[in-house]
Amino acid sequence: MPDITGYIKYTAQAGDTFDLLALRAYGDDKLASYIIQTNPDYSDMLIFEGGESLQIPIVDEAETEEAVAPWKR
Repeated sequence: MPDITGYIKYTAQAGDTFDLLALRAYGDDKLASYIIQTNPDYSDMLIFEGGESLQIPIVDEAETEEAVAPWKR
């Protein structure tokens, strides 16, 4: 897990998915595991119904970049 500098409270909208949230938050849907690990109560949720209260971790940009494959940087 990268260095987390804080959290953003987010209320899921109908149709949201972890990969969509990661794409919006980090610019890469493959970083969805950060959000899933922070919200274990919803880890089995594929598509949110809407209204779920989530925390989106704010991660150090350098850590986020390291998690991306070198050919995608």
